[in-house]
Amino acid sequence: MFVSLEGIEGAGKTTILPHLVAFLEARGKACTVTREPGGTDFGRRLRAILLDPAHRDLEPQAELLLYVADRVQHVREVIRPALARGHVVLCDRYMDATVVYQGVARQLGRELILTLHRLVLGDLQPDATLLFDLPAPLGLKRAWRDFDRGERSRRESRFEQEKLAFHEAVRNGYLQLAQREPQRFHIIDAAAEPEAVTRQTLQIMAQLMRLPAV
Repeated sequence: MFVSLEGIEGAGKTTILPHLVAFLEARGKACTVTREPGGTDFGRRLRAILLDPAHRDLEPQAELLLYVADRVQHVREVIRPALARGHVVLCDRYMDATVVYQGVARQLGRELILTLHRLVLGDLQPDATLLFDLPAPLGLKRAWRDFDRGERSRRESRFEQEKLAFHEAVRNGYLQLAQREPQRFHIIDAAAEPEAVTRQTLQIMAQLMRLPAV
């Protein structure tokens, strides 16, 4: 099974991943945990460019193509081989992030993103997408708190430095995608306390994998 985790900055996707892995492995499920950008050696170099605020003037079209290049390598080197081994793939961001960040917030258009994806990757999409949803001001507050605590490097703060309207557009884009594909998207209230977010997430995963209830 291929599961993507999506959400705006500060939604807590990275924090929840160890809980998901522990839950699945305790039930005999092998997991591959990865992320975009940066799931391969090549991707880590692209990540350094894409998230560095020094590159704030990067053209939207150039930004899009770098994300697509990262995904092509990532899918062929990590995701498809892991799925072929029967692993549960847990991916921190995938194609939906490109649809909402570049297609919606950067205004390049949803159809352009989907067309590019079909051309280079065929029909590979997640079996399920966990959308960690919360108001943009709260997400940004949490993200900057992590930077202040040294839990994340400020050299990866390029998107956090965007205006609030950008993040509102990203959030709305995600919610529109979830409305379009309710069978794939599972919305989690990421504004709740961490224990509640973890409980919601594991309950959804148990249902998806047909495992005993949490």
